[in-house]
Amino acid sequence: MSEKLKIKLSIADRVYPLTVDMSQEEGLRSASKKIDVMIKQFEENYAVRDKQDVLAMCALQFASQVEQKQLSNAIDGTETLERLKKINDLLFDYLEKK
Repeated sequence: MSEKLKIKLSIADRVYPLTVDMSQEEGLRSASKKIDVMIKQFEENYAVRDKQDVLAMCALQFASQVEQKQLSNAIDGTETLERLKKINDLLFDYLEKK
């Protein structure tokens, strides 16, 4: 069972207390920083009056990146082929030892 941590993340000048697995802490802190960087970029490049609009644009940006990656992977299947090759190699090594 993984140990839980209580952390505080700041996003868009608000603090969010969270209880997370230790394994999640680094990823959450990194994501929080990326969101804040993106917020600053949107505020510098566009006339934005409301944080809600900026947060919506950040959410759209991140979601579109995830979707594009999934679409790209589905089209070329490179990641899937690499996983299958690793499984095949493991099976071959196992059967060779018997």
